[in-house]
Amino acid sequence: MDTLTLNPHDFYTHHGQVSDPGEHAHHFDALPDDLPGIIAAFQGIMLHLHWATRYGIILNRVREEEANLRTVRDRLAKVFELQDAPLTEPRPLSKKTVGTCRDFTLLLTSILRQRGIPARARAGFGTYFSPGHFEDHWVCEYWHADESRWVMVDPQLDALQCEALSIDFDPLNMPHTIFITGSQAWQRCRAKRVDPNRFGIFNMRGLDFVKGDLIRDFLALNKIEILPWDNFKLIAKSFRDMNTEEKDLMDRLARISSGEDQDFVLLRAAFVTNQGRILHEYFL
Repeated sequence: MDTLTLNPHDFYTHHGQVSDPGEHAHHFDALPDDLPGIIAAFQGIMLHLHWATRYGIILNRVREEEANLRTVRDRLAKVFELQDAPLTEPRPLSKKTVGTCRDFTLLLTSILRQRGIPARARAGFGTYFSPGHFEDHWVCEYWHADESRWVMVDPQLDALQCEALSIDFDPLNMPHTIFITGSQAWQRCRAKRVDPNRFGIFNMRGLDFVKGDLIRDFLALNKIEILPWDNFKLIAKSFRDMNTEEKDLMDRLARISSGEDQDFVLLRAAFVTNQGRILHEYFL
């Protein structure tokens, strides 16, 4: 069905393998009906790996490894292993599952899809973490039927983070200009409109990093939400070592990964055509 549908809203209403909560799906029923309530609930059960010390907790290596949980099914299993309680019951810091921005985004995407709301993860760069720098980040988009538009949400930003970052926008209805998708970043850098070294995280930055987020965004738009550090040969391969065909492929994926409805058929066709290369031949 997913492969054949030409309707993006139908496509993003259904789970992919990564977002499927599996046997834990019924736990979503207890969550609030409103978006602020949903996000507040799962912020009460999950802790961001790189923000942990700001909340006053030091994570050991075992807890840090939870950021490698790939699927929503496995994430929820860990949540209930740490504390067997409804998702609406906030956990103490020591009982929160540990993840990254990708995991906050993936969980919201899963909850919305489970409720029949088209939703998708986007990989790219936030402009609001460090002035003048585009920081590697993930956000969620959902289809607002009444307004006929995709609404961008940053489900990671809670009160503490909003204060620390001096956030002056609504994280539940973000201006699209403050988050640069991987495809947008690639196009801007290729056109030499922005210095690629402004994109990245920690000491990792540059055009090769942007290429990684382009591929992550393309796959997320096809409902394959890989881990931020999953490696593919085209992600790991330096731009200067890529041949013309590979560079042309990246340019084309960037053009059709806009997220606009009119590009959906091309996006899916490119995935079906190139998935063997991107998901198998190019996987390390």
